[in-house]
Amino acid sequence: MRYTSLGRSGLRVSRLCLGTMNFGPNTGEKDSFAIMDMALDAGINFFDTANIYGARNGGHAGWTEEIMGRWFAQGGGRRNKIALATKFYADMGDAGDGPNGADGLSAFKMRRHLEGSLRRLQTDHVELYQMHHRDDRATWEEIWGAYEALIGEGKLLYAGSSNFGARHMVKAQWMADRRNFLGLVSEQHRYNLLCRLPELEVVPAARELGIGLVIWSPLGMGMLSGSLLKSVEDGQRSKKYVGKVSGETMGRLQAYQKLCDGLGEAPANVALAWLLANPAVACPIVGPRTPEQLQGALRAAEIELAPETMAELDRIFPGPGGEGPEAYSRG
Repeated sequence: MRYTSLGRSGLRVSRLCLGTMNFGPNTGEKDSFAIMDMALDAGINFFDTANIYGARNGGHAGWTEEIMGRWFAQGGGRRNKIALATKFYADMGDAGDGPNGADGLSAFKMRRHLEGSLRRLQTDHVELYQMHHRDDRATWEEIWGAYEALIGEGKLLYAGSSNFGARHMVKAQWMADRRNFLGLVSEQHRYNLLCRLPELEVVPAARELGIGLVIWSPLGMGMLSGSLLKSVEDGQRSKKYVGKVSGETMGRLQAYQKLCDGLGEAPANVALAWLLANPAVACPIVGPRTPEQLQGALRAAEIELAPETMAELDRIFPGPGGEGPEAYSRG
């Protein structure tokens, strides 16, 4: 497994991040444990979750963190071997939050929800605490003050964001610099061959600011896995797109499948390898539902795409300016 620094921090993380969103609603505890053990054995040391995960499909908020906490409790150095990331922002459905339960990033909510995550995760700190979305009602004086206090107490080490625009990252870092605070070390963002709009502003801004991009939906909600061209199983995220994808997009996916067949590589792994070739990307998040899916994704970290393959991918999935990602990520 290859490793990289997470943004301008000194934290070294694996080039693949294990996403746990499926744990609970789509993946039972036994398989969740097996996936985390497999990831650790493969050298993946960066696990990402969120306090709201588990709430879908009849579950409850916090379920995913609870499963992870029971995995840590088995011992064997599991907790100490990984960099653990979680997120806050959403309403957790806790009556005790009262009017402060609404979505947001207040200091009250940050501290209260971090304490809840730590209880569920059965740990005393997280390496990376991420704002799941931005909150225009909370000032950066409040947000950074709360982060500084929690870092001082040893409950977290680094701050990260998710779903921020370029201007939001710039404002956050400007305010952090005024406080002599490190600020953001990562931004978790949607970016893939089918969604290249971030190349216009988010990708170059992250690179210039020293913020590592952690990519969610690297497979375009499963559409880049090749499953739409075959039978789609229940539970696969691409199932909801069956019969709804435009003819143009389907044509691109068919050309992509042909390219991957010629390379002898799974489409999902080529999509991940394309992201790993971008110097602005710290790591894509892989969110397996089964141990077999994780085993397949491990191949992506070994793939080196040739220049002509990168050019062909740009032809099939042109960027917002008709150029490759390097044109938008020059430092």
